[in-house]
Amino acid sequence: MTQPVTERPEGAPAGYTLRFPDSWWQLDLDPSTRDASIRRRIESQVKKAPRLSREQVEELIRSTRRTAREAHARGALRASGMLRILKAGSGPLVLSATTVVVRISVPEGQSEDLADLVVAAGVQLGDQAEGTGLPPGEVELVELPHVGAAGRITRIEDVDHQGTPVPTAVRHTLIPVPNSRDYLVLASSTPNVDLADQFYEVFDAIAESFRFEDPAGVGRMGEADKGK
Repeated sequence: MTQPVTERPEGAPAGYTLRFPDSWWQLDLDPSTRDASIRRRIESQVKKAPRLSREQVEELIRSTRRTAREAHARGALRASGMLRILKAGSGPLVLSATTVVVRISVPEGQSEDLADLVVAAGVQLGDQAEGTGLPPGEVELVELPHVGAAGRITRIEDVDHQGTPVPTAVRHTLIPVPNSRDYLVLASSTPNVDLADQFYEVFDAIAESFRFEDPAGVGRMGEADKGK
């Protein structure tokens, strides 16, 4: 599937391939259809799982809609999510996560070098963590199999949820778009902070599947494939 974004510089890749586990689905970002399609998806998921209260189901629907709404507002190329409900001793355990793909451009006059951006992100994370009681997070350079060097930002942050801060495990992967000042950001997160390490492994596997399409291929940057 190809989705439009801003015009690409000459020689820049025209599309990308990104693969997700079978349990993930693509969130509908279209404002005219997303609320209904998200409700259908969540209702379908909870029918197959340990029983949740009606209030819990409605909260899952609201939070997923909010993710889709915010992704659309950021001009996301796509947003994908997963939801599993497991039996636990104290009641159902809800596991959820999302990955949003966003394209950003480094403003003229600022360095678009990946190492510079990673260093700047590290400084910013340290500043933001002061006084919050949360760990400062971690930034690093990593190698992705199909694209080479990328940046990775990992942290626990408080996400506002109807006025209440909810600790959320976040891992962002910054992928330079060749022959441009652009980056694709794979912004992945989960509220299951106690299982952050396990979710980070899933987020990394998704990022490692990323590859660019030949610029002579499809005409606009977008998703070219989704698989296991």
